[in-house]
Amino acid sequence: MIVRKHSAEQLAKAYKTACMAELQALKPGNVHVFADGHGMTIHDFIKSADVTANIITQPNLTIGERIFHSVAATQQAVGQNTNLGVVLLCAPLIEAALHADGRQTLQQSLNDMLNQFTIDDARWVAKAILLANPAGLGSAELHDVHQEPSVTLLAMMQTAQDNDRIAWQYANSYQDVIEFGVARYVAAMEKWQNSAWATTALYLGLLAHNLDTHIIRKYGKGLADELLQDALAFEAIYWETDNPKLVQKKLLAWDASLKERGINPGTSADLTVATLLATYLGC
Repeated sequence: MIVRKHSAEQLAKAYKTACMAELQALKPGNVHVFADGHGMTIHDFIKSADVTANIITQPNLTIGERIFHSVAATQQAVGQNTNLGVVLLCAPLIEAALHADGRQTLQQSLNDMLNQFTIDDARWVAKAILLANPAGLGSAELHDVHQEPSVTLLAMMQTAQDNDRIAWQYANSYQDVIEFGVARYVAAMEKWQNSAWATTALYLGLLAHNLDTHIIRKYGKGLADELLQDALAFEAIYWETDNPKLVQKKLLAWDASLKERGINPGTSADLTVATLLATYLGC
């Protein structure tokens, strides 16, 4: 679908709507309207969306500045990392919609933007990542964010793509979001006509589609694979029902079990927000 150019005000509204819709859905292991977790509350995420909406959509900022200042505003507002992944994923989508020429799809416009990102953008993003200090950050042999980048933002993400599914989106034209995620969400909306139910289906699909790299960094591939297998089973049960409320008790029990063990599939939640935003932008 051809994407039209959006104003900053329209994009801020779409971004906040995506953030709020993700919180309304039951997402086992993550913070949502049914349960807080991991030392964070739903109000932390609402506040984070509020303070970043007008920053991440400012047309006069570069992509790197947009990401850094959004992360800085979040840190000032809630004092912890609630949305680094969301900001990293949504900023390029917003950039693509800000500069759409009415002749390209969102993915085509996004590709153009990704290839225009600079070394300076990479430096701003590295600073944002260090400021947010995500769990399991670790270090890398090449283009480590602890050292000042000497390559473009796209090149930096390409280097990190095997270890981080958010970086993988930059390196692979947002395939998980635009080709898998949007289709899964649209199918779920057609089935249930309910945004919260469809968002849960999207989240379970993303969790079952690839190993959650946030879990890999914290706990290793073994646990990440166990989580993926559980997600496949829950996803099958979820899609079989005409009324997802009938599955809610099982999902809440899984949610409680994950949180008791400190397991937070954050990458899948971040991809959920990005997919919702891409859908709202007309992907």
